[in-house]
Amino acid sequence: MLDAVLDFLNNGLVRASWGQIAIYLLIVTQLTILTVTLYLHRSQTHRGVDFHPALAHFFRFWGWLTTGMVTREWVAVHRKHHAKVETKEDPHSPVIYGINKVFWDGVSLYRDACENKQDMQQYGRGTPNDWVEHHVYGAHPYWGPTLMLLISVALFGVIGAAIWAVQMIWIPFWAAGFVNGIGHWAGYRNFETADTSRNLIPWGFWIGGEELHNNHHAFPSSAKFALRKWEFDIGWATICGLRVIGLAKVLRVAPSLDVRPNVRLPDAETLKAVLTLRFQAMTDYYRSVIMPTLRDEAQHAGESIKTIPRRLRRAMADGGRWLDSEGRDRMQLVLARRPSLKTVVEFRGRLAALMEQRGAEQALKGLQQWIREAEESGIRVLQEFAQRLKGYTVAAA
Repeated sequence: MLDAVLDFLNNGLVRASWGQIAIYLLIVTQLTILTVTLYLHRSQTHRGVDFHPALAHFFRFWGWLTTGMVTREWVAVHRKHHAKVETKEDPHSPVIYGINKVFWDGVSLYRDACENKQDMQQYGRGTPNDWVEHHVYGAHPYWGPTLMLLISVALFGVIGAAIWAVQMIWIPFWAAGFVNGIGHWAGYRNFETADTSRNLIPWGFWIGGEELHNNHHAFPSSAKFALRKWEFDIGWATICGLRVIGLAKVLRVAPSLDVRPNVRLPDAETLKAVLTLRFQAMTDYYRSVIMPTLRDEAQHAGESIKTIPRRLRRAMADGGRWLDSEGRDRMQLVLARRPSLKTVVEFRGRLAALMEQRGAEQALKGLQQWIREAEESGIRVLQEFAQRLKGYTVAAA
């Protein structure tokens, strides 16, 4: 009897090798990642995709079993993050809390956010509200991880507790810490969004495509995160596979930009495209107007562009929004010595303000005036951008 007990504790029911344990751990952790990115994030929070009810409920069950997270709470916290991004009300902004706090202690920030019942009510609407949610998943969130511990020990013996521990820290580390923290601190940007979001790497394999965080902030409701030809989103690949077999229905993907030739004046179609693709428009402006102007003025002055710190160069993409007071003063000194650069930065600020105007008629008049003045500026790259902007249109899906 004692030998049988010791053998069970040592090997569990399946008597798996170390290689088999590693494969099992990879499968279950990636399944949890997919549960978070596909179901909680893209489907429940942003309504970019719907899943067959049986698959949706499996995701709910697996999330409860392996994380103990409540759907409504996760959705509410993430929706508030988008609504209040990089402000004091953002539940997990490195700009507010610092990168170390968000990266290493993101779980406590998440739990604190869940304590706000008013936010759970306001931002958690439309999430599952059935008997199972009320009496099992939502009422007893820790039953799931406890059951998972028992299953792990039964399958693998004592080592199953270590396997379970890895499962329990997987989402807190990769989602609460890595994506929420590093995703607003390091990486590259495709779009000059009104936040600090960044794409961690262009190939989203390991954490379900969540690596493409800047793309997501540019188009939150898109079920597809990869928006460049050289980017890959394994979450989107999974959705496409599920769609083929009838288990997923894509509701929204990010719009794309097209440019009409020979447009004399910006029209309602131009305005729609500028507002829909505002972050892409601002990115185009930075890359095709501000940076060339900066290089030209540096060349004429016999200087290197690197005489301006990289942080200040990047800050011109958003008007210095994330600079401290000393950084803003330094940026103003740089602009004061470079009149053409100052002009294009001021035009950028006016264009950004136009995108925030209410009322289509007033916004269109403002856009038309902005383009006329840009064409009369005498700055070649600004004139070329104005010509291109007039032809903006949302490409057909």
